[in-house]
Amino acid sequence: MNIDSFLLHHGLNENPFGAEEARHDPLFGRLADSTTTHPDFAKILGQVDRPSTAVVFGEKGSGKTAIRLLIGQRVAEHNAQHPEQRTLLVAYDDLNPVLDRVMERRRHRMGFHRSSKATTDDMLATIRLEDHQDAILSLAATKLIDAILGTDEQRAEAMLLPDKLPKRLKKLPRQTRVNIAILAALYDQPRGGTVAHRWSQIRSKLRLGWTQPMAIAPVLGGMAALVSLVLIILHYFATPDGPEWLQPSGLLLPMAGLAAAAAAVVFGVWGWRHLRLWSLCRKIHNDLLAVDRTASDLRHMLLQLRSADTDNQPWPIHGAGPDGVGHQDSRYQLTARLMNILDAFGYTGMMVLVDRVDEPTLVAGQAQRMRSIVWPMLDNKFLQQDQCGLKLLLPLELRHLLHREPAHFFQEARLDKQNMIDRLTWSGATLYDMCTWRLRVCSAEPGSKLTLSDLFDQDVTRESLVDALDQMHQPRDAFKFLYSILQEHCRMIPDDHPIYRVPKLTLETIRRQQAQRVQELHRGLAPA
Repeated sequence: MNIDSFLLHHGLNENPFGAEEARHDPLFGRLADSTTTHPDFAKILGQVDRPSTAVVFGEKGSGKTAIRLLIGQRVAEHNAQHPEQRTLLVAYDDLNPVLDRVMERRRHRMGFHRSSKATTDDMLATIRLEDHQDAILSLAATKLIDAILGTDEQRAEAMLLPDKLPKRLKKLPRQTRVNIAILAALYDQPRGGTVAHRWSQIRSKLRLGWTQPMAIAPVLGGMAALVSLVLIILHYFATPDGPEWLQPSGLLLPMAGLAAAAAAVVFGVWGWRHLRLWSLCRKIHNDLLAVDRTASDLRHMLLQLRSADTDNQPWPIHGAGPDGVGHQDSRYQLTARLMNILDAFGYTGMMVLVDRVDEPTLVAGQAQRMRSIVWPMLDNKFLQQDQCGLKLLLPLELRHLLHREPAHFFQEARLDKQNMIDRLTWSGATLYDMCTWRLRVCSAEPGSKLTLSDLFDQDVTRESLVDALDQMHQPRDAFKFLYSILQEHCRMIPDDHPIYRVPKLTLETIRRQQAQRVQELHRGLAPA
């Protein structure tokens, strides 16, 4: 018997249980408006206009990615309904580029060979909180610059800015526009084009004006040196018999000295400015490991800002600066400045989604490597930043490692304040409701009242289905379970004598097989 015939008999246009990954699930978008979310979803989401942190631990297939996608949809709906109280959504779920950049810089600095596998764990152990802060600031700043330049309007997750943007930019205080330029210089990572081209565009949009006299300092210094040389020549070649303007004068040498002194001062100040700026850019480059930015790029951009604009900035450098701001505090200050900029554009907060930490190539699903990446983020100050909420959707393996940590770790992380979900679990009744909703979404009849029990014989009760789903523990395994039941039923029934309800025997047979598979999976004896 063909499974399509079985589905068509029940009025279904497609198989409700064929998808195993939320990102590739064609039904997910249609299910998002229903009430079939996890019971803890409201706690994880919190208030969209006042983002808060949540730490969630869940097994593979327990719905972490689905929760991330649902959060994205809820934020999009909120932003559409409240254009002056939007929340910026930052998806920090592709760690491969960040880890590759950080590891490459670490290997180069510490002398590790690129192909050395023995040092991967050691290298990942050097991941710092600052690297995560820089990566998040880079993602957010790039969204902001994309929106200002109007280069990312077609993307679903693009940042939306108010109408009449040029007028609104012009009304911003100069310091706010300078802060935008500083964030662009440090963190903008364009997907297309060059950094220099983007920088010239954003600087033009921000109307920062003429940068500084230092831009023409070499010209002024050269003119002063030329004047000094001419005056010296006039002094030595002046004769009493010559023209009046070439008569000997005791003022020529003093004037030449003044011109030479002026040239020396101009070149000295210009050279000191360049040397100081080059040293600053080198320090930033050495500490900004998670962002693809060279010292030369930074120097080129910062030279186009006034000295007053670059003084006393919270640069992301190691150690304390002249104002006593350390390298960690500087990232917090930069984040606070980003939030002030977002507020000027109608964004009251930022929500960062951290997911798929087990998928990067360097991690390869190993729990200790995931720990090295995630543990630096479990810092109370970082997780409790004003107007900034992080949603950490973490694999269950990290939960086991977390409970082995000493008491002082929990005192520093203060996970009791982070809306922590110790384990993302699903009851059989919740999974039953979810599967029923999937059936109705696939139904060709609008407003269908089809339930999961309608696919089975009358001797299969709702309670027996709930109990069977309860043994599956999570959505992915529940879908695999039901998909296998339909496949097995259709395989056993001939086309000339179709039976459109699954018997209890088939249910029990597949239930035993899938329950054993799930148990072996939890014990690490079977692949997912």
